[in-house]
Amino acid sequence: MVRDLIFNLRNGAELSDVLPRILLITVCVLLALTFHECAHGFAANKLGDPTARNMGRVPLDPRKHLDPIGTLCMMLFGFGWAKPVPVRSRYFKKPRRDMAITAFAGPAANILLSFVALLFYHIFAMLYANANQNVADTVSLNGPSFGMNVLFIATMFFLYLHSLNLSLAVFNLIPIPPLDGSRILFLFLPDKYYFALMRYERIIMFVMLALLWTGIVSLPISAVCTWISHGMSFIIGLIPGL
Repeated sequence: MVRDLIFNLRNGAELSDVLPRILLITVCVLLALTFHECAHGFAANKLGDPTARNMGRVPLDPRKHLDPIGTLCMMLFGFGWAKPVPVRSRYFKKPRRDMAITAFAGPAANILLSFVALLFYHIFAMLYANANQNVADTVSLNGPSFGMNVLFIATMFFLYLHSLNLSLAVFNLIPIPPLDGSRILFLFLPDKYYFALMRYERIIMFVMLALLWTGIVSLPISAVCTWISHGMSFIIGLIPGL
């Protein structure tokens, strides 16, 4: 992500090439984190908990959802989090089940958005390739046209949107606090074990940040994302014309 682009700058890449990519990544991060938290709030509200709705945490407004550290991690590493949506399990008819559904709603929304983004990526990549082939002589003489630049930017935007949403979903499904996976784990763990685990939430989060920085966690998460992305591409490939 941005960390890789900064390394590219240090290795001689042009700022005019790196800066637009950073801007695209920023927009994609805002969309991914916002959709994630809105999905939590929407699911909780549908299951009977109006807390998020009453606190204005359901609308698609990034200012309501962003966590500074989580957003920075998302920008640098491609893995991060937003400000947790408040959930009051006492409103749920079946607290364990409904808490797990609410927790899963965030990653599910990212997976859906990731799939849609990948679909549009394939469409724009095909359009760009066709346009590039048709005007190859003109491009070589006069430089890329405005239309070609737009197609390229759109292609990169949807690629970043796909990648960031998928990594956010997979990262948050790790079953450790305070990630969504720990809330899903609550559905299966006895209370005493779950709450014993939650006591170390802050320590676990600091350890996770350190592992992200070293890349130890990034490698297996990236491998899972690649596997899922290939599966999505296979499904999209079944669509005629793609």
